[in-house]
Amino acid sequence: MTSQDRLLEATQELMWERGYASTSPRKILDRAEVGQGSMYHHFGSKEVLAAAAFERSAAATLARAESVLAGSEEDAASRVVGYLLAQRDVLLGCPVGRMASDPDVLASDSLSAILRTTFAQVRALLTEVIATGIAAGGLRAADPAELADTVLAVVQGGYVLARAEGDAEPFERAVRGAAAMLRTDGERGDRAKR
Repeated sequence: MTSQDRLLEATQELMWERGYASTSPRKILDRAEVGQGSMYHHFGSKEVLAAAAFERSAAATLARAESVLAGSEEDAASRVVGYLLAQRDVLLGCPVGRMASDPDVLASDSLSAILRTTFAQVRALLTEVIATGIAAGGLRAADPAELADTVLAVVQGGYVLARAEGDAEPFERAVRGAAAMLRTDGERGDRAKR
């Protein structure tokens, strides 16, 4: 692995664990096991490095959402429920969503743009799948964009609840509850019979 890759990986990990403001250049260099010259040679500043690392984390988050939400029109409801119930590192939180509570990220044009763009992309994916699920009758009739924001809010809020408790169970309850509310009565009834 090149020093540039080690710097990016270390920054991704530290930002996910600690946030942007608490990720100092010294911590990045120590985690990456490279010298200070490498960081400034490849990236020029902490913010440029953080933006490149955050882009990587955002791309991975989007790719995971795409893989869960991909599928046929017939199983749109299952894909949305699958997104809610997907395996996650709950106590670490979302590598993108965690950045929304960091004032330094929000004050940075480049970092806040990555945050907004990633959420917009996941929201668009969810909206499309939800619209398909509503049309097929597997999801409750509602505004697809509103339901997409509800799904995102449940997942992101579930992370906060779990981190506050130091236990994944509040997250699990939240996503299970949302999945139950999204399905049509027939879908919930069919699932209960199994």
